[in-house]
Amino acid sequence: MSYTLHRWGVALLALWLGLLSAAWAQPRTVRVGVYANEPKVYVNAAGRATGIFVDLLGEVARGEGWVLQFVPCEWQACLEALEAGNIDLMPDVAYSVQREQRFDFHQVPVMHSWSQIYRSPSVPIYSILDLDGKRVALLGGSIQANLFNELVAGFGVRPQPLPVGSLDEAFRLVAAGKADAAIANHFFGNRLGPRYRLVETPIVFNPSRLFFATGQDRNPELLATIDRYLRDWQNDPRSMYFSIIKQWGGQVVEPAVPRAFWWGLAAVAGLLLLALLLAWLLRGQVVARTRTLQAAHEEVGRFKAIFDQSTFAAWIARLDGRLVYINARCAALQGKAPQDLIGQRYLTLYAPSGQDTAEAYWRGVSEGQDGAPRELLQLADAGRELPMLSSGLLLRDARGRGELLACTAVDISDRKQAEEKIHQLAFYDVLTGLPNRRLLMDHLQHALAASARHGSGGALLFIDLDHFKTINDTLGHDVGDQLLREVAARLRYCVRVGDTVARLGGDEFIVLIEDLGEVAEIAAGQAEAVGRKIVAALSQPYQLGPSLQHSTPSIGVALFTNGQVQADELLKQADLAMYQAKAAGRNSLRFFDPHMQTVVSVRAALQSDLRVALHTGQLALHIQPQVDTAGRLIGAEALLRWTHPVRGSVSPAEFIPVAEESGLMHELGLWVLQRACSLLVAWAAQPALQKLSLAVNVSVQQFRHPDFVSHVLETLLGTGASAARLKLEITESLLMDDVEGVIAKMEALRAHGVSFSLDDFGTGYSSLTYLKRLPLDQLKIDASFVRDLLNDPNDAAIVRTIIALARSLGLQAVAEGVETEAQRQALATEGCLAYQGYYFSRPVPASVFEGLAAQALPLPAAME
Repeated sequence: MSYTLHRWGVALLALWLGLLSAAWAQPRTVRVGVYANEPKVYVNAAGRATGIFVDLLGEVARGEGWVLQFVPCEWQACLEALEAGNIDLMPDVAYSVQREQRFDFHQVPVMHSWSQIYRSPSVPIYSILDLDGKRVALLGGSIQANLFNELVAGFGVRPQPLPVGSLDEAFRLVAAGKADAAIANHFFGNRLGPRYRLVETPIVFNPSRLFFATGQDRNPELLATIDRYLRDWQNDPRSMYFSIIKQWGGQVVEPAVPRAFWWGLAAVAGLLLLALLLAWLLRGQVVARTRTLQAAHEEVGRFKAIFDQSTFAAWIARLDGRLVYINARCAALQGKAPQDLIGQRYLTLYAPSGQDTAEAYWRGVSEGQDGAPRELLQLADAGRELPMLSSGLLLRDARGRGELLACTAVDISDRKQAEEKIHQLAFYDVLTGLPNRRLLMDHLQHALAASARHGSGGALLFIDLDHFKTINDTLGHDVGDQLLREVAARLRYCVRVGDTVARLGGDEFIVLIEDLGEVAEIAAGQAEAVGRKIVAALSQPYQLGPSLQHSTPSIGVALFTNGQVQADELLKQADLAMYQAKAAGRNSLRFFDPHMQTVVSVRAALQSDLRVALHTGQLALHIQPQVDTAGRLIGAEALLRWTHPVRGSVSPAEFIPVAEESGLMHELGLWVLQRACSLLVAWAAQPALQKLSLAVNVSVQQFRHPDFVSHVLETLLGTGASAARLKLEITESLLMDDVEGVIAKMEALRAHGVSFSLDDFGTGYSSLTYLKRLPLDQLKIDASFVRDLLNDPNDAAIVRTIIALARSLGLQAVAEGVETEAQRQALATEGCLAYQGYYFSRPVPASVFEGLAAQALPLPAAME
């Protein structure tokens, strides 16, 4: 039985050699930092710590009974861990005065070293001067890095340092052409330089003594013990010290011994051995057998101690599934003692949902298949399921037949949680938990592919919350975020399990519905039903904090069948339909119409042409006169006109809405203001025009610009125009939001002499409360009331009221759209004494207007 246990222990130790950095379980455990500096210290391909320092320390540990626990880390991280007390011992540390203030060193150097520069074969480096401008990879935070910087500074050379975490990384950078040279100690360079095809240079510096180091005032007994071994070894040329140095490539000179001596010694030893065997054959066999059994028993004890103290789970079972060994970690996961599990079947260790997978895996191992690491669900206390990375091994008897199954497993719950978190961040919206744009596009691609294969239809619903910005700005972002989360929850409730609800960003959501059938009418009907359900759900009040809030959606729907449209194009179609829903008054649903795409394309082309027109002289100001009851000029209005080289004259009713939607209105407004002020400067030198005021229309977007006031004042100052001759026309729609801000801007400009006119009065938002507070000079009666003044008593009453209101507020009333003498007379009868319209003059180029003014004739006589 002891012999069998010995084989189990050896096999299991071989399976997990990479996981066990410690040796035999002894009272003293020494944590040793290991970084990559081959051949002195490194972790090999099998995951084991090795190298000159590791082998020497291993001999000390073997003699002292230490358990070495190796901790892989990068150079700087190793030093920080040593200083913090997270490791006990650090090999291969070069002594310096600065380091002596942080660490303790033993007395006898382990070995001596120096630093050398290794270069790419294609980069000529033969002296320090050749390093100027070269990319040099060096170990960050090392002594050699500091000394190298001092060295090149003394020669006035400026290389480009590339700090790295390990010497291996430095050599890889040079081999990949990302660095021209690398600095390493000569041990590492001579060993790994040929592997990376690097060439050593004659540049050598930083001779150093290498030691083991501990944290300051920590573990002095370790350093004293190492000193004792080093003194003994270095005084004996046949010691293990020189053997290890020679094994790793050192040059150790051994005394020459004649070959005949060895032959003679071998012959004597052979005769002696033969005699001993003949004399003591039986006794030798008994002693050998006894020692073998004793050694096996001791090794089993050591293996058991190691595995019982390990952080990984391990068990051994017979081929019938019965456990014959289980370590403390594995039993603790079950909430039981190891002896309580011996004799039970190993499948009871696995979660019910993962037992089929585990059984299939171990069946393969028992049949001789590779027991490569596999993720299996292990059962833990309280019914928890833990993902364990498990490795399996089939243990064989002396005849090579399978006898036992051995398992080692590591808990990878933390890694799985990290992977899930990374996946969540990459594919889901953090605020709502919905799929983000990346995952939506993936689902949409699959939906279109399935539609192409099966001919089925689907729909994409683009949802935008109406006036969300107002809620976000007035109530705060926390309330806005709460609203978005509530909207996401309601959207999930409105769709089927297989449908996709995603958040694009801001207040934009997407619902993807699949499998709506092959008939477009039926698919549209089903999509509309879902859309109506969403409109109803999202229009319900929201309990946001202590108060109820209301929000409504605008939804655009784009259908797809047979996969005939690309994903990006489908999103654009749904987006266009959504804007149509907003244009229709919001809180509604609209389907994408191909004609809509044509209209959008035409408007996009018009927008592009308008941008060009701003800078190519296609725009011009036309002037329309304003006259008194005698037809004499009392002012004028500047109106923008566009003559396109291909389109010809483009109506303002066509291009002004495009400018407003595209954000060009502000730039257009500045252009008009600049030209109007320039005209006022020119008119100041003409007696017939110098007393006229010129009205300029100001859009809502332009007026609400934060720098509107400064732009107007800078334009007046830059052109030299008189502020008293500039009149800005605003509309009632400007008063729908932030009235106090509007009044403040008007008063700021009024203080400099700029006057204001309220255009199209009576057609929009009219509040006498605010009207009496506005610093206005003029009310303009909208042309729609003047047109039917003689035929519609309602229009006549409205005109009469506006004129009376203007009189009561001390404002001038100007009637727009006057086209006949009868209209003028009727307006004059009601007390309106200023007019503008085609009866007097159409808008004309500035030069024509100046000619009319020069005639000094009353209009419309001057037009005849």
